[in-house]
Amino acid sequence: MKEKKKIKQVAALKYSPDKNDAPEIIGLGKGEIAEKIIEKANQSDVPLYENEELATTLNTFNIGDEIPPELYEVVAGIFSFIKSLDKKYGERK
Repeated sequence: MKEKKKIKQVAALKYSPDKNDAPEIIGLGKGEIAEKIIEKANQSDVPLYENEELATTLNTFNIGDEIPPELYEVVAGIFSFIKSLDKKYGERK
């Protein structure tokens, strides 16, 4: 039996505490579009965090939506991960 290939999905988030109550979805993509978003993020040194389940969930929303409260804890963990990367990167300069 042939294994079904999963379609890659991505979501891009932005959090501006002075403008939003919660992180906002600023990009979504599946398949080829997801690959292009990942490629652009890599070219721009935008940190990537892989979480297939979260990407699938976020792709049920629309660009411009704030994430729902049920996802705050997971997304807070991601932003904490990114902050640690920013600190490490800053220490190397």
